[in-house]
Amino acid sequence: MSVRSGIRAAKDGRAATWRNWAGNVTAAPQRTISPSSTQALAEVVRRAAADGLRVKAAGTGHSFTAAALTDGVLIRPERLTGIRAVDRAAGTVTVAAGTPLKELNAALAARGLSLTNMGDIMEQTVSGAVSTGTHGTGRDSASVAAQLKGLELVLADGSVLRCSAEGTEEERAVFAAARVGLGALGVVTELTFGVEPEFLLTAREEPMPFDRVTEEFDQLVAENEHFEFYWFPHTNSCNTKRNNRSAGPAAPLPRVRGWVDDELLSNGVFRAACALGKAVPATVPGVARVSSRALSARSYTDIPYKVFTSPRRVRFVEMEYAIPRTALVEALRELKALMERSHFRVSFPVEVRTAPADDIPLSTASGRETAYVAVHMYRGTPHEGYFSAVERIMTAHAGRPHWGKLHSRDAEYLAGVYPRFAEFTALRDRLDPNRVFGNDYLRRVLGD
Repeated sequence: MSVRSGIRAAKDGRAATWRNWAGNVTAAPQRTISPSSTQALAEVVRRAAADGLRVKAAGTGHSFTAAALTDGVLIRPERLTGIRAVDRAAGTVTVAAGTPLKELNAALAARGLSLTNMGDIMEQTVSGAVSTGTHGTGRDSASVAAQLKGLELVLADGSVLRCSAEGTEEERAVFAAARVGLGALGVVTELTFGVEPEFLLTAREEPMPFDRVTEEFDQLVAENEHFEFYWFPHTNSCNTKRNNRSAGPAAPLPRVRGWVDDELLSNGVFRAACALGKAVPATVPGVARVSSRALSARSYTDIPYKVFTSPRRVRFVEMEYAIPRTALVEALRELKALMERSHFRVSFPVEVRTAPADDIPLSTASGRETAYVAVHMYRGTPHEGYFSAVERIMTAHAGRPHWGKLHSRDAEYLAGVYPRFAEFTALRDRLDPNRVFGNDYLRRVLGD
């Protein structure tokens, strides 16, 4: 296949409007192109730069920010998919950047392999997930990006760079930063993940009062490989989840129980409750209390991605902050006090997860043990006041916003909470001095 035949553009020469999953971000690029190879993508970048157009790659649109927006050339990834190499001796798998995580998980499972840790949804492309710092929860195992062993990206001049921690000094520097690169350093075309033989996880889900969870938080994190919990605003109730490796045997949720819990209650009934709360906000606290009392304990054992992830069919907008783990309990109590004295009516639970420190410059866990606090609002419900109030609490604790979720921070603030911020921006200046990969979001969070 020639490079030219590997490029697919809109038939009328003008791209259609692109929208993200939540529907809160739209773009109207001059061109939308779906390359089928690294070489074809490199040619797209060269042409765009020659035409004075900016280039961004968009995945499945699961970011809530404008990180992927462009008025120039929008690269769509649907033809850059699939496993490219498996090295069982090295414990690595190389995958094309546009591959959805759900397809990667299925392909790994078919080969008896697994990622060590992952987030709680798997609709994103692998490149979108790593570039924005997608993470799950883990005592010892970190984000999706921290599991990378190498990557390939197209730079602003159309050249192709493969990099890893074992390369030249420049390749090591690019690899260190591009694992969470925000699309600012180049367009990622393939990624090499460290993987391991497939294992089993036992999930234990259990309701627990807010005061007990916060009092025992450090112990719960220390005793479990993966601990997280959800607090229901307007109540004193939480639902906890502990995932730990198991010798087996596998004991998946019965099909009917899984459908009732995950599809009917977590998606169907929850969607109806959110719609009611949107229409009649006064009903939210009562519905929250009823919902929290309906929780029951359950336990099941399955392969990792079936335990880590769950379907999310109720659409929402989200803000998430990473704070020092030692600040979590105080911040949560401040958040609870805010809810008790405010007029906010919040249908979605507050999600709390953890991560160990890592060495990625713009990772939200860079250099510190981290706790994550995520807040959500049903799509179409006014969220600005609630998110702003929560953000004030999180920034008072040196919070770092998730790069793909709503926040109001700018480069001046972010430079103060990321010790290696200047290292990243200096690398960006070298790789993309003309800001071929720039947009308004990157201007705000990284500066000019």
